Amino acid sequence: MRHDCKPLRSNNDGKPDIPPRPPGQSVPPAIRYFPEQLDSERLTIRPARHGDGARLYEAVAASLDDLRRFPASMSWAMRDQTLLGTEQYCRDAYAYFLLREHLFYLLLLKGSDIVVGCCALYCINWDVPSCQLGYWGRTPFQGRGLITEGARRLVDFGFAELGMRRIETWVDDLNRPSWRVCQRLDFALEGLLRNERIDPDGTLRNTRIYSQIR
Repeated sequence: MRHDCKPLRSNNDGKPDIPPRPPGQSVPPAIRYFPEQLDSERLTIRPARHGDGARLYEAVAASLDDLRRFPASMSWAMRDQTLLGTEQYCRDAYAYFLLREHLFYLLLLKGSDIVVGCCALYCINWDVPSCQLGYWGRTPFQGRGLITEGARRLVDFGFAELGMRRIETWVDDLNRPSWRVCQRLDFALEGLLRNERIDPDGTLRNTRIYSQIR
């Protein structure tokens, strides 16, 4: 064990007191600091973690019929959903969050533990930096603009706090509610990938690519 290692301490602003790095040397993604919780007018946006399995499972179970309409792009929803498996996913997701590899967030109604959807920044390339945006909404809460509100807050966070230069999202061409979110976020349609994915029954699907750059 090294004896010259000292524990990190926090400044008054709560950020870890990390020694300065030499000029020109970038900060490794895993020790990048940014707040875990984000807020919007109606939502608390925070990473899934230990103990969130039950509330996330409830949201998924209430939305499976809608999620399974697009099996090529929502393949995870085609698997059997269990409370134990969802809890495991929450714990794994938080580990990836801490590594800054995949930033998965729950969208909760402000002042409650009700999960109304999820958003994520994933496929992160810290060299650019760039990433993809993903989201889905709990069926009983759709049509209220909550997913657009949460996604907009996360996109603003990605550009302002994470320094993203490009955020893109890939959407099934037939998933109109999803690509309407992209339009409301002022994402530009870059193109249509024909026969880009295939459903379990062999149906070929087209994929829209939307993006925003800064």
